[in-house]
Amino acid sequence: MKFPKKVNTFCPSCRKHSVHVVKQAKKRVRGTAHPNSQANRRKDRHKRGYGGHGKYSKPAVSKKPTQKVDLRLQCEECKKMHTKEGFRVKKFELV
Repeated sequence: MKFPKKVNTFCPSCRKHSVHVVKQAKKRVRGTAHPNSQANRRKDRHKRGYGGHGKYSKPAVSKKPTQKVDLRLQCEECKKMHTKEGFRVKKFELV
């Protein structure tokens, strides 16, 4: 989907319509637990041995064919940013 780099839309801080610069919001990176943390040691101890691992085995997840795209809109008048609700699209491009 091609999306314009500048959009005229409502700004909640100015409380009026104005031109906004559009940027794609990046995913927030969250840290993973240390491999030697107490929870991981407990999980490894639980998973040892033969047979099904039950509680800690990963389920078969059906991944969706598209990802949600979140947009960040910056008002050109007040320079405040707000986000637009995400929508699903296979390919996203700002033009």
